[in-house]
Order: sequence, then C-alpha cells, then structure tokens
Amino acid sequence: MNTEEKNRAGIPEETEEISEERLNEMRLIRREKLRKLQEMGRNPFLVETWDVSAYSADIREGFEKMEGNRVSCAGRIMANRHMGKASFIDIQDKQGRIQCYVRQDVITPEEYEIFLTYDIGDIIGVEGSVFKTRHGEVSVRADKVALLSKSLQILPNKYQGLKDTELRYRQRYVDLIVNPGVRDTFIMRAKIIHEIRRYLEEERGFLEVDTPILTLIAGGANARPFTTHHNTLGIDLKLRISNELYLKRLTVGGLDRVYEMGKMFRNEGMDKNHNPEFTSMELYQAYGNMETMMDITENLIANAAKAATSSMIIEYQGKTFDLTPPWRRLSMQEAVKKWAGEDFDVIDSDEKAREAAKRHHIEGYESMTRGHVICALFEEYCEEYLDGPVFITGHPVEVSPLAKRDPDDPRITRRFEAYVNCWEVANAFSELNDPIDQYQRFREQQEQLESGDDEAHPMDEDFVNALEVGLPPTGGLGVGIDRVIMLVTNAPSIRDIILFPTMKPLEE
Repeated sequence: MNTEEKNRAGIPEETEEISEERLNEMRLIRREKLRKLQEMGRNPFLVETWDVSAYSADIREGFEKMEGNRVSCAGRIMANRHMGKASFIDIQDKQGRIQCYVRQDVITPEEYEIFLTYDIGDIIGVEGSVFKTRHGEVSVRADKVALLSKSLQILPNKYQGLKDTELRYRQRYVDLIVNPGVRDTFIMRAKIIHEIRRYLEEERGFLEVDTPILTLIAGGANARPFTTHHNTLGIDLKLRISNELYLKRLTVGGLDRVYEMGKMFRNEGMDKNHNPEFTSMELYQAYGNMETMMDITENLIANAAKAATSSMIIEYQGKTFDLTPPWRRLSMQEAVKKWAGEDFDVIDSDEKAREAAKRHHIEGYESMTRGHVICALFEEYCEEYLDGPVFITGHPVEVSPLAKRDPDDPRITRRFEAYVNCWEVANAFSELNDPIDQYQRFREQQEQLESGDDEAHPMDEDFVNALEVGLPPTGGLGVGIDRVIMLVTNAPSIRDIILFPTMKPLEE
C-alpha cells in the first residue's frame, strides 16, 4: 500500500510496523515540531482549558436536532486524510470518535499549514458546525482548530492495535486509547459498582463506612498479609486482608447495617483469578442470618449484571449463566458424596476421615480432622462441577472460625459460599457472636499459626472484647467484586478488569 492509499484508508505512515531506530527518529521529529511551535509562541502545554459543548456520540445520535448548529469539541487525533487544501480527521473523546472537516480557505492558509503538522495522538480542540458528508457521515465542519497537547510518542495503528498483553497492562493509558473495548469494560465496571452501592443503600438501608487499611492484626480471613514498618511508632503493621472484624465492631456499636467496598491485599500467588491487590465488599446486618445474606447475594449480583448488560443472563467464555434468583442450594457434604464418592454420614470420626483422605491421595492427611478432610475433598473433587449459580452450605467448623455453629450439627457452621463458573464469588455467615467460643477458635488458629501455617487466623483479643460487649445476631457477607466484574464483562483474566494490575518490574 503506497502513501496515498494509506492516507485514503486512514493509516498514517508513522504508525506502520517499524524498527526501534525509526521510532526514535520519529519521536525526535515530534520534539522538533514542538520546539518550532514554542518558538512561534504557540506552546500547547501552556493551554489551560477548552470549552467543550458536545461529545462525539451526542453529535451523531442527536444529528437531526443539531444539524447546522455550532459545537465545540475536543479529543485526540486518531486518523487523518490530507487532500491538498482540505482534510478529514477523526478525533476521539470519552464517547468515541467524530469526523472533522478542515479547509484551508476557512481556517486561513497560515493556520492550515500549522494544522498539517499535527500528528496522530495530538489532542486538539475544534469549533464548527454539524453537517453530514456526501457519504452520510455525521461530521463537524471546522472553522477553528487549536492544538491543546502535543503527543511525543507513537501510537500503535488502528489495524495492528496494542495486542501485546503485557504491554497493554503496563501501558493501560495507551490500551484505553487504541482498544475501544477496553474502555467499555471499565465503563461497565463503574456501572456494576454503582449498582451495588445503589442496591445496598436505597433498597436495603445500608450505610457505607471506612475502616483501616493498615492494621496491627490482619484478621477476618485465612491469608498471608503484606507487612510494613511504621517508623514513628516503631511497630510493624499489616495491610488488611479483610475488613470483617472492624465492620463487626461497628455492628457492636449499634450501626445495624454497614458495608465497605475497597482494596484488600494478600501476599499470595497470582493467576487469572488472583491479584495481590483486589476489590472486595463486605457487609453486616444486625438481626439477619445466613438466609438473609443469600437473598442479598443473589439479588445484588443479578441486579449488577442487569445494570451493566440489561440482562440477568450472562455469557462468559462460551458458557451461559442465568443469575435470576433464587439460586440452587447444595451442602458441602452432599457435594463430596456426589463427586468424591465419600459419605460423611457414615464417616463419623477423624480416623475414618483420614482413611478416606488417604484413599484419595490428599497431601498432609495424617494431621487432618474430619472437617479438614471434607473441605479438602470438596476443593479437590467438587469445585470444578460448580458452574452455578449455586450456594454451597454446611462448612466444617475447622475452616470457619468466624461462623456460628449449626444447632442441629455443631461440627458444621451456618455458612455458605456462592459459586458461578466454578469460582467462589461470595462468602457469608450467620456470624459467631459467642465470645467464649470465638476465643477458643482463635486459640486453635493461633496454635496453627505458631506451628508454621502463615495463613492461619491470628488471635485478636480486642475483637473478643467487642463480642463480650455484645454483638447481636448478625448476618455477614463478603463479595469478590473483581470476580463478579470478570463474569459480567466476559473478561478472561482479572488483570483485564483492573486498570493497573500488579506487574513484575521490567529489567533495566
């Protein structure tokens, strides 16, 4: 394709696949253009504002009412087609792209010569009237064009795009510019988060609060925390792995319905579902229970999907999931019987349970209790079948240190995990409010921590003290916001829905 054909197709020469040496040369050319503009007294970096009266989609969709009207818009040059004394350029703003028609005899020959030096990626302001071209494209006929910021880098072209996954995550600012679908994903993310807040506050009467991120004790979950040091106090602090215990303290204090959505931090592995820094939401409702939390969970997630996609039925990586409430219920013990083939109505002792674990080649079975074996078999043999949406109930006490015991079977708890696409997306309890039982469970967890399990829950005596003051019967829920967003936006990796995911530094 020659230069003239590229111009007609909207492919600027400078965005071809070229060598690093050529790229450096082109960057120098852009810097030279900037220097000349500055010498002329037209430094774009001194421009402070531009009055935008209309955006691209508003102009296109409202053409019948806006035809002939004067508008002022601004955006980044994404394509240009120069044809002698007239040019077409596409500028991109927050809503998409709009074509602008620029003529030498309208903006003056001198201005037009300067305009011809503008590059793909430059940010400009345009004033003019709305019209439709002979080919039927809604456009802006410019009578004023101003350079608002000079791009000194070279954007990938619109055909090649930015496809290197690592580079996309490291340079999200470029990814957002050249891959429109990425912008749509994060707009959907914002809608989902907004709907969650709206649902909790307007329909359920919850109050949003803030709790500490830096803590002495990283409690509320079994996970390895990040540790830092505070110089003034001379103490080590940890980044929170959960906000559960602080929110429960507020419930003790009389804030009956509280929630917090924010960043959590876990010093663990990374894969398509895990990032060390992630967004989670927890809520607590006094006088609620596990069933209350089920109702909130299924409605919250279904409504979030509907707000973002206009449907409670979602497509994820070739699978279809109907999130419409109510969701199916299945106990962990029933799942283990169905998929692992072990009946824990019959296996009623630790010794028999360890024999079952040995049959299934579960590592470390020698020190496991009956509850630990049930959980290990569930994770090994059952999770892969939980397409869902489904609530898994009946978790053993050994793996649920903050949940009430089931009065009908004190070996299990009043807890559920919600699964969609074989992922855990929510975790909830009828909260343990017995301070004596809680203290004993913390002691058992502390012993595991001291014996080398760095994910065990540490002792938190102040939280036990809060329970002694009195926590009403309470339902609590934690939702993995990032996983919900992945499902709704059909994102294959958690890094696709986090604007700036954690990345290993590049070599020097």
